[in-house]
Amino acid sequence: MPLWQAHIESHENLESMLRSAPGPIDAVAHRIVHGGKLRQTMRITSEVRDAIGLEAEVAPAHNKFELQAIDTARRVLGETVAQIAVFDTSFHATLEPAAYVYPGPYEWLDQGIRRYGFHGLSHQYSSRRAAELLGSNPLRLIVCHLGNGASLCAIRDGKSVDTTMGFTPLEGLMMGTRSGSIDPAILIYLIRHRGYTADQLDKILNQQSGLLGVSGISSDMRDILESDAPRAKLAFEIYAHRLCCEIGAMAGVLGGVDAIVFTGGVGENCAPLRDMVEQRFAFLSARILVIHAEEEWEMIRETYLLLSDLSA
Repeated sequence: MPLWQAHIESHENLESMLRSAPGPIDAVAHRIVHGGKLRQTMRITSEVRDAIGLEAEVAPAHNKFELQAIDTARRVLGETVAQIAVFDTSFHATLEPAAYVYPGPYEWLDQGIRRYGFHGLSHQYSSRRAAELLGSNPLRLIVCHLGNGASLCAIRDGKSVDTTMGFTPLEGLMMGTRSGSIDPAILIYLIRHRGYTADQLDKILNQQSGLLGVSGISSDMRDILESDAPRAKLAFEIYAHRLCCEIGAMAGVLGGVDAIVFTGGVGENCAPLRDMVEQRFAFLSARILVIHAEEEWEMIRETYLLLSDLSA
């Protein structure tokens, strides 16, 4: 099966891109950030599409655009071309209840409120590649996917046992524009005493916080490092502090660490951050690896394996 990858910045040019494909298209793979109860790579049916739509509120920056891509591909390519959903939550399906059940009312779990975890494609690829590079199994890995979005994953024997993102991609680390985990009482205070609405808080936490919110300059780590402004310096220090706190927590879950893996735009390119982590965790004697993020390749691999099984 010939492979063809293409990146699009908007859905305005998706139709023309599909029509310009260099040859017949056998399948289209879609990275679906949140599929709710759907956790395995599968062919997209009307029922699967509806399930993806139900999670659009939980992952508003991603799912609604994927629905548009699915509909456009179906309109251009027809019903016979397989469209495959590859879920970013799939890798975390191995989490145990102690890791995914929130300590609120147990009824939350029946309502689908639980920790799902994200960046699964990146964590899955990085863990497999790390095992290849180190030439050993089993491994206790902490994979740090650090980009505009950021999450850690504790991996034992190739399986996710804990991760920092939860019910939504907002939980966990400080990110480019997302706050990461904060005291939930802050939100209650802002609603009661400052008159904030849910939509306003959503925008603040997802688009106006993180590196951008603290620095007041940029959500891009490169801009933060180049700036001499005190708030930019503070933004980096908070980012590094939160990262080290969460790495420590993941090390505790694993009971030791064989390697700490950095991937994603910040993870791969921010040497000062990696140096700080290496110094802080020198006592673990863990290897430090930098692995280029290959989420697209992981999607292709998942799609190929599924189609091979279906045709067997």
